[in-house]
Amino acid sequence: MITETNKNIELKLSIVIVNYKTKAFLQKCLTSIEKSEKIGIAEVIVIDNASNDGSIEMLKQEFPSVKFIINQTNVGFAKANNQGIKLAKAKYILLLNPDTIIFPKTLSKATEFLDNNQNVGVVTCYVELADGKIDPACNRGFPDPWTSFTYFVGLEKLFPKSRSFGRYHLGWLPLNTIHEIDTPSGCFYMIRKSVIDEVGLLDENYFLYYEEVDWSYRIKQKGWKIYFLPDVKIIHYKGTASGIKKTSKEVNNVSREIKKIAINSFCDSIKIFYTKHYKKKYPFIVSHVVCIGIEIKRLLSLWQLRV
Repeated sequence: MITETNKNIELKLSIVIVNYKTKAFLQKCLTSIEKSEKIGIAEVIVIDNASNDGSIEMLKQEFPSVKFIINQTNVGFAKANNQGIKLAKAKYILLLNPDTIIFPKTLSKATEFLDNNQNVGVVTCYVELADGKIDPACNRGFPDPWTSFTYFVGLEKLFPKSRSFGRYHLGWLPLNTIHEIDTPSGCFYMIRKSVIDEVGLLDENYFLYYEEVDWSYRIKQKGWKIYFLPDVKIIHYKGTASGIKKTSKEVNNVSREIKKIAINSFCDSIKIFYTKHYKKKYPFIVSHVVCIGIEIKRLLSLWQLRV
């Protein structure tokens, strides 16, 4: 599946993977890509965010056709993905987390859907977590004021299938059918290069989380559709790529500090998104209530770390 490319041959797919201290997962991810059903000429680009864990040495030895960039510091997901996108030459570009496993027909089915639906700019897949459950982040709505408030104060958790309270994860939509969504998870985000040329790159103000939500918002503003494909599947060992999960041998206080950083990054990112896209559209009191909801979510999540 990973192939040497000729400049005179049109690339079908560029896969961009941002790696941060996930050598073992990255190895498994690349192996699963190699076992994928052939889709034509493809390339893989790995951006390493100063892992220093032997990832690059592993790439050189086991996957010599993979292109890579080595950053001297962790520049974040948005900036690192942009580095890969700028190198990518294919018709379609897939942003893929290193802590994922691709099923054999995943790439062929996703690219085929884009081939056959020219009004669709982005596709994502059924993302299965390590425990066998679906990752709800692969099937989301945009966090407008009401959606944000109901999610952050816990109303969606109480009424997940409600069209009024469950809008953040679109809980009423059947997950066994192809359907349009607002935004997928950034762990599997396949997009047309022509869309990127029209909309622009990821917003690098987002260091961790919500860069893909911001991108989706801008993409849909241009009239492109985003689709969820239930028969296209990956497994995602969520949290590993961001450094949130630690091994059982590592002390709990270190793990809690990392989770605390992740919680704060998530809440900060959704504030950036809200300020950029919604703040000027709504009265001050609405924005104030949304910010309160975000802070409630932050406090509850941080409190749970201490329990």
